[in-house]
Amino acid sequence: MRQLGPSAATTDAGILRQYVEEGGASTARDGARSTLAAEDVRFAYGGGPEVVRGVSLAVATGEMLAIAGPNGSGKSTLLALLSGVRAPTAGRVVLDGHDLRALDRRVLARTTAVVPQDATIAFPYTVAEIVLMGRAAHRRPLGIESAHDVAVAERAMARTGVLALAARPITALSGGERQRVVIARALAQEPSILLLDEPTTHLDLRHAVEILDLVAELNARDGVAVVAVLHDLTSAALWFRRLVFLADGQIAADGPPATVVDPATIRAVYGAEVRVRVDDDGALLVRPASRPREAAKRPD
Repeated sequence: MRQLGPSAATTDAGILRQYVEEGGASTARDGARSTLAAEDVRFAYGGGPEVVRGVSLAVATGEMLAIAGPNGSGKSTLLALLSGVRAPTAGRVVLDGHDLRALDRRVLARTTAVVPQDATIAFPYTVAEIVLMGRAAHRRPLGIESAHDVAVAERAMARTGVLALAARPITALSGGERQRVVIARALAQEPSILLLDEPTTHLDLRHAVEILDLVAELNARDGVAVVAVLHDLTSAALWFRRLVFLADGQIAADGPPATVVDPATIRAVYGAEVRVRVDDDGALLVRPASRPREAAKRPD
């Protein structure tokens, strides 16, 4: 395996510099477009009750879609169906009109990348090895990585802030660092569709903002379609142009945040009372309607 990271060979570093200057692989520049669609999909675990019930939605190149809803509403299951990790018990998921169940896994991996909610990696692979795994679908079976693969992987690590960790074992990293490595692996796939399940869960505020800025940049510059499950409605409204609310496995609302993020919809979806206001710069802010009670004053 080629060495990655700050001490990489001069040749690979030169390729990386050229690749970064050229902007990497640009879906928008290449003119490639992809559409991922769920068509009346349903899903139940082990013959139990349906957790996804008749959901239909489509996301195309250039879209930014956030999926929100209470715990147990089917968000992560829907993302697993969209990625092909799970197959629907009824309905179908199609990529450019092709049923995912009939698609070659390598073809799917060259188009769609997934960042799971909790990527457990028990073997102490290095960060570089993990990120290079994202290039597997672009190589011949059992083929070694090329200089181009190395350049793509280094660029993905640089963009997610883990290039300095390239030689570190994944098992020695914090939860937030591991999350950024998994995102780097997804970017190394050079997908036209990126699916993320609660990508900021293990991240501190700075790194959470950086990751959301990064996926927004991929969307704006490269045309990558982004679908992310998020709990923070303020973040969803700030970074995403479309928001889908799930409730009891069904779509409760679908549209621009300005039209679906309102107290009535949130009450219906979450059973919670909130206040929604528009900040001075036009951002939507969501907070509980009630404030914490003041702590009782201690006696002198």
